[in-house]
Amino acid sequence: MRTTILSAIFLVLQCCLWAQTANYWVKKADFIGSKRERSVSFSIGNYGYLATGVDTAEVVLKDLWQYDPLLDTWSQKADLPGSARRDAVGFSIGDKGYVAVGIDSNEALVGTKLKDLWQYDPTLNTWAQKADFPGAGGLGIYFATAFTIDSKGYICCGKKGPSVYSNELWEYKPSIDQWTQRASFPGGVRYQLSSFSIGNEAFVGLGATQDIFKRDFWKYSPGTNTWSPIADLPGNERGNASTFVTGGRGFVCLGTDGGLLNDLWEYKPAADAWFSRAPFGGSERKNAIAFTVSERVFVGTGKGVSGKKSSMYEYIPHDFLGFNELESNLNFYPNPSTDHVNISNIPVSAHEIALISSDGKTLQQKQLDKNECTLFLVDYPNGIYIINVYTKERRILSSHRIVIQHS
Repeated sequence: MRTTILSAIFLVLQCCLWAQTANYWVKKADFIGSKRERSVSFSIGNYGYLATGVDTAEVVLKDLWQYDPLLDTWSQKADLPGSARRDAVGFSIGDKGYVAVGIDSNEALVGTKLKDLWQYDPTLNTWAQKADFPGAGGLGIYFATAFTIDSKGYICCGKKGPSVYSNELWEYKPSIDQWTQRASFPGGVRYQLSSFSIGNEAFVGLGATQDIFKRDFWKYSPGTNTWSPIADLPGNERGNASTFVTGGRGFVCLGTDGGLLNDLWEYKPAADAWFSRAPFGGSERKNAIAFTVSERVFVGTGKGVSGKKSSMYEYIPHDFLGFNELESNLNFYPNPSTDHVNISNIPVSAHEIALISSDGKTLQQKQLDKNECTLFLVDYPNGIYIINVYTKERRILSSHRIVIQHS
């Protein structure tokens, strides 16, 4: 009886783990502006936006583009009226978008640091200049990070000049067009850092001081104007990462630790814990943009090994599309299995089948051309595994548990 109970508990835990690993990326339409990195992004209503950055000729830009997730299309909007810029910040409050600070040249030594703030109205497709950012002595800043909490925008840290960095936090209240300094970031001066907000709290970390990359994260609570440490990112320390939020969870992906990264990490605030997720769907890169539209996540552009990018991908955190219906129709036998498993009644929409380990690794993949197939299991140790059936677009049609138990 004790063994049976323990086995049942193990199965429940494994099922929880499989639910965590059922995530993947889908290729979307390339960004149709010039290939670029160091852009900003934000979302308003049903659309995502990309602005500014540096193109393949190292020209600094000031254009604005709107992405429609339903049509998977890009359209150009009114240019930012201020200076072209890179390493600026973007955020949205209500039905308006904001672009602020940055530097106006690809060459930092000859560039002018910027302190201006611009508000974008998508209904009118117009920009309005707002109160200048007063941080960093009022001289401008770049490589900062920005987030939004409770109808207020925040700009944190950044680079003031060669080997000079900031740990300041400033709050912008659009209703009165005014900035207020808040408690400084406790992780020290920092640039190339990342942030995201969940509910009434922000999570800020990573980045670098000089050339020392960091993996720490801190939680900011504006109600009490206080910071507290949270769990460090378990993956590589990094700068120039991309962040997004969906389903009440924060995500960090891509970036640089001196090289280029493609991993994805999910943060669950209630557990104060990070979990490894499916690596980015495209090539590794840094300085990419990310935005969330109606809980749909899009990540792309940036700079990879072969140069600047225009590719975009959608992240699907959990998708068991058709799981209940197809789970009842597919047959898996024998299960438990000693050396093979047969799968029958495979739907015509299925394109590929894969054997997945309990830690989310794909062990075996096979394209499907009929309604049945066999997977051979002699090379895998005893344990519990999952079989995923995918469409050609990599959507999961079925996810089924099998047990390998060699005699």
